[in-house]
Amino acid sequence: MLARVGTMRARARFYVAAALTTAINAVQILDGRATAKAIRAELGAEVASIQKTHGVTPGLGVLLVGDRRDSLTYVRMKRKAADEVGIFSSDVTLPASASEDDVLEAVSKLNADPQIHGILVQLPLPSHIDESRILETISPNKDADGFCYENVARLVLRGGPRPLATACTPAGCVELLQRYDIPLAGKRAVVLGRSNVVGAPVAALLQQCDATVTLCHSASENVPDIVREADVVIAAVGKPEYVRGSWLKPGATVIDVGINAVDDATKKAGYRLVGDVHFDEASQVVSAITPVPGGVGPMTIAMLLSNVVNLTKASVGLPMAPLPGRLADKV
Repeated sequence: MLARVGTMRARARFYVAAALTTAINAVQILDGRATAKAIRAELGAEVASIQKTHGVTPGLGVLLVGDRRDSLTYVRMKRKAADEVGIFSSDVTLPASASEDDVLEAVSKLNADPQIHGILVQLPLPSHIDESRILETISPNKDADGFCYENVARLVLRGGPRPLATACTPAGCVELLQRYDIPLAGKRAVVLGRSNVVGAPVAALLQQCDATVTLCHSASENVPDIVREADVVIAAVGKPEYVRGSWLKPGATVIDVGINAVDDATKKAGYRLVGDVHFDEASQVVSAITPVPGGVGPMTIAMLLSNVVNLTKASVGLPMAPLPGRLADKV
């Protein structure tokens, strides 16, 4: 049955690559929504196989502290996606006034729950709670977000054991590139932003794909000149339309991780969402680009579910699916 699932994944990958070619003036739009939908279908087949062969349903435990509107929305989207693929989802909600010890206790209970194979602590946490201490408490075997020190170290180090999970947004970026057959080996890749959540891990994944990677940050000089040399640009700086079309190499590929609200009186809400890249300018220069919204965002949730399925496989002794960009340890 597992071999059959592998065949289904291969076929689905072929059909996604063939079907997801939407063009604007010959620019290929890398459709995160459609790609994520295909991934969820693949994961649903894998979940059904695990249930049939091992009697186990993958479980995701989500810990939410407080009532931030954006966090509530994101948790609701995760729950809906988990339900779609057959993953059991259990939400633990604490008030914003919860103490750090309360949060640590909640994580410990999820660590001990045999029905939970992946734990996600919704960030950001209230300012009085040490996020790093909370994340460190999550068992690496249940690290659905790929943020635990052990899994981060496994991602970066060569020749050692593979990470059990990889940060979801970086994994989604590389998975999207691979599903659209964007060449990475030997290519110049520039990552804008060095955060632990996106920039640093996506640079590590691109290196696993044999790209030559430059990571730019707030102290980098001559950033436009560096970007002009890139075959692949991944922008994750949190600045609306920061990257201009004149910065980009003709024919390059752009993955825009940013999602920023800018004032727009023509919109009912009074604002519109834009990325870190000026889309209209970039689309006149590059060969492929992600939209905002509808690009990286849906891929992040899809890769979270993929992490949970992989963690479940590991828990029952099944081979884990390859992580994006991994894992042939090369010289």
